[in-house]
Amino acid sequence: MLTLGQLKEATCSKSTYASKFLPYVIDTCDKFSINTPSRMLNFLAQVGHESGGLFYTEELASGSAYEGRADLGNTQKGDGIKFKGRGLIQITGRANYKAVSAALGTDFILNLTLLGGKNVTKCSDVQLKNAAASAGWFWNNRKLNALADQIDIIKSIDAGNNLVVFKKITKVINGGYNGLLDRLNRYKAGLSYFL
Repeated sequence: MLTLGQLKEATCSKSTYASKFLPYVIDTCDKFSINTPSRMLNFLAQVGHESGGLFYTEELASGSAYEGRADLGNTQKGDGIKFKGRGLIQITGRANYKAVSAALGTDFILNLTLLGGKNVTKCSDVQLKNAAASAGWFWNNRKLNALADQIDIIKSIDAGNNLVVFKKITKVINGGYNGLLDRLNRYKAGLSYFL
């Protein structure tokens, strides 16, 4: 089972934030079979980057950049701002909100902020739970456990197949390689806790 130390170090989070999220991240890892050292470490390093160390549960930007993005399902006026990134992995777009709503049994289309309320200090327990669960759903939906299984945590993450696969995971989550160095640094910060 995931420990507080593992969660804190792999996300580069403050202890207070990691403590708040711990039970929900444990539930998420159980539910979505994020249950090996490589799966947990890779998931947490990515989540750590996306959430700024388990702090942000809502994207800082307005979301206007997503306006009219049909690839995100943003087909109605105002969808970009309405369905901006929320949750620990920043679920973005009407289509993803609809899919995560069906998967988690909560209507996030009508209750946007149930995915996360600005940041960890402003979130209710329900928001913390949904922020974590939505990240697990995204990870599972994009079959990222299968990619994480290809990373050998005994070997360096900075080269060879490990780096190739880590970049693939990053691209699935981010759409590109934004913050790649930070994601790698979080992985390395947590590594000793998973060996």
